[in-house]
Amino acid sequence: MALTESVPTAPPGHEGILRRQAQRESAARTYARSLPIVPVRARGLTVEGADGRRYLDCLSGAGTLALGHNHPVVLEAVRAVLDSGAPLHVLDLATPVKDAFVTELFASLPAELAENARIQFCGPAGTDAVEAALTLVRTATGRDGLMAFSGAYHGMTTGALAASGGARHTAVTRLPYPYDYRCPFGTGGAHGAELGARWTESLLDDPKSGVPDPAGLIVEPVQGEGGVLPAPDAWLRRMREITAARGIPLIVDEVQTGVGRTGAFWAIEHSGIVPDVLVLSKAIGGSLPLAVIVYRAELDIWRPGTHAGTFRGNQLAMAAGRATLAHVRETGLDRHAAALGARMLTRLRALAAAHPCIGDVRGRGLMLGVELVDPAAEAGPAGELPADPDLAAAVQRACLDRGLIVELGGRHQSVVRLLPPLTLTDEQAEAILDRLADALEHVRTLPPGPRGGTPHTP
Repeated sequence: MALTESVPTAPPGHEGILRRQAQRESAARTYARSLPIVPVRARGLTVEGADGRRYLDCLSGAGTLALGHNHPVVLEAVRAVLDSGAPLHVLDLATPVKDAFVTELFASLPAELAENARIQFCGPAGTDAVEAALTLVRTATGRDGLMAFSGAYHGMTTGALAASGGARHTAVTRLPYPYDYRCPFGTGGAHGAELGARWTESLLDDPKSGVPDPAGLIVEPVQGEGGVLPAPDAWLRRMREITAARGIPLIVDEVQTGVGRTGAFWAIEHSGIVPDVLVLSKAIGGSLPLAVIVYRAELDIWRPGTHAGTFRGNQLAMAAGRATLAHVRETGLDRHAAALGARMLTRLRALAAAHPCIGDVRGRGLMLGVELVDPAAEAGPAGELPADPDLAAAVQRACLDRGLIVELGGRHQSVVRLLPPLTLTDEQAEAILDRLADALEHVRTLPPGPRGGTPHTP
């Protein structure tokens, strides 16, 4: 058989592209299953598919696109590096581009951390930075144990998965994370969070608890994949007090919450805590792959090469990241996210009042979640209703039909997540909420049972 005869003919149009993707890509693909589109152009909030349809993108690269798609300041920064003839790949060597990025990043950090900090460039993904953070605290403390929280998500590498909520690992102690709607103690509110803090103290101080001395405690200030759960500020301060009093490094994972997403430049600013290690990725690269950890200098005792990565010298990402950090800071997009997010929450709560299938609405800044439930089911001890992942999937499909891209998350994939860019306007916010409301109304009229079939898989 001739070589040319073994190559499949490419079917025309976006359906052919989707078909070839299904034939050639891994079964592990996720977004492509529930979002069967072929993006060919994008700007700001809007994505245009190969079929000519336009969508409002409330996924934003899972929170990576703080300024939306192809923002002019990002494109200008990337072009400047390309036009300069600067090397694009330099491992961990010093460059003017890298120096400018670190200077801008440190200027944005809480002063108490920045004045005595070190930075480690990791591999290109947030999970690489989580691995670096775990290696750092284990090296510094000489201990192996780790404390993490139920519902957490820290990445897909071995150590990061071990610290995430869906994994099991003997060296990781699971702690309750505050969750008002499904409080593990059945109380919710400040009381539920305080009970969780007392449980943590008890495990650490009880010599018979069976919990190994931890090298660190890792926490997300807002659990994203866990269902958009903002940690109460008072509870985060308690975690800082508990860890500091016992010499346990506190690792805060701001991979998704950083760079203005929650209405402050860094989510830790809401509570005023200063962690020992800050894990950063996603938006800090301005839409390009970049991941770092920033940590107290006293922890910097690891040997050269203890944690490395071939692609930790991505000059284009550093240029795009510096431009993004500076633009958010100079234009106050974090404050804009706080104000607009509060208005969107108000309207989402009004939507919940009209739709019994909405069990809870929550979020911070432009990181919002709508938890969908089965209103016909029996309520739990605290009045919570069972999650309805089938309904959530149907709403996601109905949103896509209406030109709105949303993500699902939460313990049962029953939380509709909204992660629009920080550049979102009031008019765009109204359009997003109008389309979501229409999708909910449409799904409400569907007959009982599985709603709308299965996700599209060519």
